Amino acid sequence: MKEFLVELTTTVPEGTEHAEVDRRRAAEAVRAGELAAAGHLVRLWRPVGELRSIGLWRAADEAELHEKVLGTLPLWPWMTAVVTSVQSHPNDPGRAGGAA
Repeated sequence: MKEFLVELTTTVPEGTEHAEVDRRRAAEAVRAGELAAAGHLVRLWRPVGELRSIGLWRAADEAELHEKVLGTLPLWPWMTAVVTSVQSHPNDPGRAGGAA
């Protein structure tokens, strides 16, 4: 599987009922857990003081990432995404055989 650094920003449409936002956020947490269990969501961070997330995701390719992974998130229709395909750096201390 390939790895992707994904920056997600969620913008709730004006006039959306608070209950709908709460429902989607709860469903989002459940779906994120499912995607983590399936090996697609590896890590997820939130920059301090910001309402966006940065995650390390895995998928066969960018099409699968969009269609079968990110596209299944309940908040996806309200999200904008910046996707960067990444690979291990030769000096990555977490890489097997990399520099220590």
